[in-house]
Amino acid sequence: MLDLIYEDKTKEVSAEDEKMLHELLEFAADYLELTGEIDLSLTIVNDAEIHEINRTYRNIDSPTDVISFAIEDLGEDELSIVGLPEDMPRELGDLFISIDKTRAQAEEYGHSFERELGFLAIHGFLHLNGYDHMNETDEKEMFSLQKEILDAYGLKRA
Repeated sequence: MLDLIYEDKTKEVSAEDEKMLHELLEFAADYLELTGEIDLSLTIVNDAEIHEINRTYRNIDSPTDVISFAIEDLGEDELSIVGLPEDMPRELGDLFISIDKTRAQAEEYGHSFERELGFLAIHGFLHLNGYDHMNETDEKEMFSLQKEILDAYGLKRA
């Protein structure tokens, strides 16, 4: 079961789109056959806030569409935590999506706001689950899986 902690700092996402995000991420967790209790936070922000997050935590001085911070990714010189009770929820991490980029990219790619929002949520969700696109092989795997999940859920490209 996926426990989504959701916050829309922009107050611009409709109740229907918020519901879709919850359902889509739960669907994706099932699709990836994730088991047990899983915690994840998703925050909708504007370009100014995601720009600041990008600059502060990634040293990239520009806004982006989605940023993921995976709890399970170990940084340099970090040690994994061992000995936690088995019944504790699995903490995936935090996702931030820019509402401004979502709108602009939906228009640019010629599909709905809902489809772009879902795409960005799944893209970030896959990053939280260890998928990446740093090389051609990994990119092909990740982007193929994104499309599979979105298509199976019913958010196909127009």
